[in-house]
Amino acid sequence: MVDFALLHRSALAGAKIGSFGAASAGSRIALTALPEGHVLHVLAAHGSGDLQSLVAQIGDGGPFAVRAYGPGQWFVVGDAALSAADLSGKAALLASRASIADQSHGRIRIGISGASVEAVLAKGTAVDLDQANFAIGHSAMTLIGHISALITRTGVESFELMVLRGFAESLWDDLVQMSLEFGVDAKTSD
Repeated sequence: MVDFALLHRSALAGAKIGSFGAASAGSRIALTALPEGHVLHVLAAHGSGDLQSLVAQIGDGGPFAVRAYGPGQWFVVGDAALSAADLSGKAALLASRASIADQSHGRIRIGISGASVEAVLAKGTAVDLDQANFAIGHSAMTLIGHISALITRTGVESFELMVLRGFAESLWDDLVQMSLEFGVDAKTSD
């Protein structure tokens, strides 16, 4: 057996941080790397019926912890990492009606907010993000530029983007560029 230690490195450890763009105080964009807690992909078994309330029990009770991903599919997210025992307990709640794939190692969440956040995101996606059409708690899989991301409205002027780990820094850089006309304050947890 080889003795070596695995060191966790944030996917956004090399991302640009700081204040960029216009000096306008009222419309600045806040870009934040969210904690790399847990991301669980829940997949319903064929013929399992409506599982929305059952899947909600797997969440940590936080707002928007459960996001619809597709027919019979959800992402359950949270800021805290889960142990193997926690994951087994959640899987047991689903019994044979659905399965869980732990995606915590492979997906990154980025928060973006500000008065002009819809205008910024409109530069990269064709999804109509107006609050009348995309209510708080609503999620949609979309492209932002050339990068596939799950976008969730988490507040009146805030969204969360979830992206594959390998694309996180590229999406971060794109979001900084798209926000420059409004000014952007970018910070990571590192």
